[in-house]
Amino acid sequence: MRFRAKMVDLACLNHFSRVINTIAKLAKSCTLRLTAGKLFFILSEKVANGGVGLWCELCQGNFFDEFQMEGVAAEHNEIYLELVPENLSRALKTAQSAKAVKIKLTNKHCPCLRVAVELPSLSSSSRIVTHDIPVGVIPRRLWNDFREPSVPDFDVSIYLPALKTMKSVVERMKNLSNSIVIEANMSGEMNLKIETDSVSVTTHFKDLGNPPWASEDGCQSSAQDRDPESMAEARVDIKKLQQLLAGQQVNPTKALCNIVHKRVVHFILLHEDVSLQYFIPALA
Repeated sequence: MRFRAKMVDLACLNHFSRVINTIAKLAKSCTLRLTAGKLFFILSEKVANGGVGLWCELCQGNFFDEFQMEGVAAEHNEIYLELVPENLSRALKTAQSAKAVKIKLTNKHCPCLRVAVELPSLSSSSRIVTHDIPVGVIPRRLWNDFREPSVPDFDVSIYLPALKTMKSVVERMKNLSNSIVIEANMSGEMNLKIETDSVSVTTHFKDLGNPPWASEDGCQSSAQDRDPESMAEARVDIKKLQQLLAGQQVNPTKALCNIVHKRVVHFILLHEDVSLQYFIPALA
């Protein structure tokens, strides 16, 4: 099992760093899955027990100048590592003006991702700062726990308003309540609502647009048969929503959410070379 990669392009490096920062704000620990073409950051708390789910996918070719890996076996050419994204985020903070960053899987005393940052120096010799980030190697028999989550059969799918706007609304509301109701319909309308014994606040968004979904076999999801005015809703933990909005450094070109009525809200944030899915289960 081997992995090594190198980044030289500063723009790619800073973009990668922003993606890792976003993940670090959403997950204390996560699984890094490496394949020949992609990197995945996965958090699969049991959604049934109120945990959030995260699935972030990056094409390695858009970030790395060199990328070599050998998985656990020829027919299973993948590596699954458990790590604390905050540690990786910290290591990359030292790389903001780096000439190059190398990442390598090592195993001296325990398995580590070694991040070697080559900094520009005035003399001819370069300065290299290395960070060893402890990782756990996940055995092959557990890989099935980290499969891509299926898109739930949602009742409503809608594009999100500007995330900055949404973030400021949610930050104001979180002082009033621990939960927030997200409701939307297939006519491009979405409301964020808070209701407590003493206060009821609603923010309305209009003309957001609804993504044109068709399922694989060509028949539409249940959302297509709904009355377009009819609202689907889910009450979620406001802190989990705020974490997603506050941690956003990916600046998605497209952001949408799917609501399974009273069950789960599924967010999808897309940037040219990064896709991030985030699942927040509804509160009872």
